[in-house]
Amino acid sequence: MTAALISRGKGRRAAAALGAVSLGLLTLSACQQPTSLATVTVGSTTVKAEVTPGCDGNGKVLDKQALQDCITKKGTETITVHPGEKVGVGVDPKVAKAGWFVIGGQPIMRAPSTETYRTFDADDLFKQTNPQTGQTGYLDEVTLMVAQVGPGQGPTAIWHFNLKNKD
Repeated sequence: MTAALISRGKGRRAAAALGAVSLGLLTLSACQQPTSLATVTVGSTTVKAEVTPGCDGNGKVLDKQALQDCITKKGTETITVHPGEKVGVGVDPKVAKAGWFVIGGQPIMRAPSTETYRTFDADDLFKQTNPQTGQTGYLDEVTLMVAQVGPGQGPTAIWHFNLKNKD
């Protein structure tokens, strides 16, 4: 009789444990996966950001309105850059596989990269050319945009970082 009570108690504990594990898995499956991170490094300082809210097409090219809205956004992370420094930009491997590019005061890259990390001259990121006069100037602040390339024409996701030029 005692053996029957012990095994019944073990069965209840096992059922409770199985129920807890099932509930945990159900809860985890309902969570959204985090978006990919992009990083910007200057010297020994690194900042990371997720895709800017409203600038994630979930694998599809951002529509025209979303793209226009994203271009005007600022980053939540700020990093200070001195003239002549190198600025490193890194992306998750799945972003690199799709291809990505960087835009500072003007487009920086001629073609999308499939590498996970690239470095750029700070001066190039702050440079801005007037399209009407052709004169080049340098900005005090720039929103650095990292854009994942889509399967069609245009980006599928954009990350934003604020760079401050420290003279």
